[in-house]
Amino acid sequence: MKNFYTRSGDDGFTGLIGEGRVPKYHQRLETIGTVDEAVAALGIARAACKADQSAQIVVIIQKDLYSLMAEIAATPENAPRFRAIDNARIRWLEAQTDKIGAQVELPDGFILPGDSPAGAAFALARTIVRRAERLVAKLLHEEELENAELLRYLNRLSSLCFVLELLENQARGIGSPTLAND
Repeated sequence: MKNFYTRSGDDGFTGLIGEGRVPKYHQRLETIGTVDEAVAALGIARAACKADQSAQIVVIIQKDLYSLMAEIAATPENAPRFRAIDNARIRWLEAQTDKIGAQVELPDGFILPGDSPAGAAFALARTIVRRAERLVAKLLHEEELENAELLRYLNRLSSLCFVLELLENQARGIGSPTLAND
């Protein structure tokens, strides 16, 4: 029978992809954990999606985020082997955002999440992606990471989550979202 645990982290340290172990509270691991939270929140959104294209887009994003986590988990000498997030992936996010953005109306104020289950999940995912973005920025500024495309990817992803929230609200028949300034 296969074990679902390794016991290798019982000392409070974990391995990177490459040589060495770091404390589980290391900034790199905090960042990976936050991206993993975003993957899970996107999974909740995907499970609740009503618009046909939303779920398909989310699966691609979730796979991209696994690649992003692998690069963050790799030691500097191994990171290039795991580099999958590049300008082409960012352009893809921008194209999806533009395509969906053309199908929805930009609200006149801040949205209160909760008009639809998928929309609320996308709002949650967006906030987690923003936190991951801040953590990646810190790793880049501290020269722990080299690939600035990771930061750009997360920045564009938060915008895509926003338009997906609007699309999902629209797919549920919500003509205009609940606004904070109403």
